[in-house]
Amino acid sequence: MLDFCIIGSGISGSTIANLLSKKYSVQILDKARGPGGRASNKRFKDNLSFDHGVQYISPKTEKFKNFINQLNKKKILKIWDGNHLDFTFEKKDNNQKFIGRIGNNAISKYYLKGIDQKYQSEVKNIFNNNYFWEITLTNNEVIKSKSIIFTCPFPQLKILAKKFLNKKILNLKVDMEPNITTMIAVKNQKDIPISSIKFNDDILAWIAYENSKKRFRSSVGLWTIQSTVKWAKKKINIYKINNKVENLLISKFINFTGVKKNKIIFKKTHGWKYSYNSKGSPYKSYWDRKTRIGVCADWFIGSKVESAWLSANDLAKKILHFKSFN
Repeated sequence: MLDFCIIGSGISGSTIANLLSKKYSVQILDKARGPGGRASNKRFKDNLSFDHGVQYISPKTEKFKNFINQLNKKKILKIWDGNHLDFTFEKKDNNQKFIGRIGNNAISKYYLKGIDQKYQSEVKNIFNNNYFWEITLTNNEVIKSKSIIFTCPFPQLKILAKKFLNKKILNLKVDMEPNITTMIAVKNQKDIPISSIKFNDDILAWIAYENSKKRFRSSVGLWTIQSTVKWAKKKINIYKINNKVENLLISKFINFTGVKKNKIIFKKTHGWKYSYNSKGSPYKSYWDRKTRIGVCADWFIGSKVESAWLSANDLAKKILHFKSFN
C-alpha cells in the first residue's frame, strides 16, 4: 500500500512528491498525458513546440531564487534573453525570465525522476474507510493509499473532496480565472528580434515568439498567443465549438505583427478553464493529520509557479513535522 497518493503532476504536485519521496512511498496520478500541469509544453509533429501554459518563471523570494539558480546551473532551466516588450501601464518586471531548456515542464520532470507516475488516470471518486484511502479512477481501477494529497484547481478540489475537507478551506473565496491560448506556425518567416510582447488590449494579452527561446532550429515561426482573462471568461465554454474564438485571437495577432494570414500553416487552441487565482488566500496549504488528507496548490498563495512551489514546501513541513492545519 502507498504512503501517499498525489493527484496532479504540476509544480505543486511534483514538488511535494519529491520532498515526501525521501521518506515515504509516493505515486503521482494525473489525467494528462505527461507531467507539468499548467507549466506544460505542447509538442506536435514536424518539430512544433509551444509553452502554452506558464509563460516563464520570474522568482521573487530568496528561497525560490536559490532553487531556480540551482536548476539554471544544472542546465535544467535557462534565462530567456531577448527583447520583451510591454505596452501596458503596469509596473515593469525587471526580473530575469527563466524557462525550461527543453520545455516549461522541466521542473516537474526533474522533480519526478525515479517516482512512480501514472498518466491518463483521472480520479472519479475517493473514499476513506478510516484506515486508508481508496481512490477510484474513471476506468474503475482502485488505488489504496494511507494518505492523499490534492494539487488540482479549487473548483475540482471541491467536487472530489468536499465532504472530507475543513470548512475553512471549503469557504475560501477562490476565483480561478480562465485563459485561452492559440498556438500557430508561420511558414517562411525570417527571424525577428522579439521574444515576447505584453499588450494593452481587451482581447490579446500576450504573445511569445517560441523560436527566440533557442531550444532547437525550426524552419517555421512558432508563436504562442494568449488572451485576456476578461475575454476568456466570455469564450472559455464555447471555444471548442466556435471557430470565431480562435480566428479572432489570430486576427488580433495579425493586426499587431503584420504576419500574413496565408502564411499560417498550423493552428491549435487550448482553453485553461482554471488558469490561476489572482487573489491568494490566508493559508499556504492544508493538512489534516487525523484523516491524512492534504492540499497544496498555487491558488493558496497567488498565480505564479513560485506560489505552487511555496505551497508544496509548506505542506511538506506540516507533514514531516507532524503539524495539522489548525
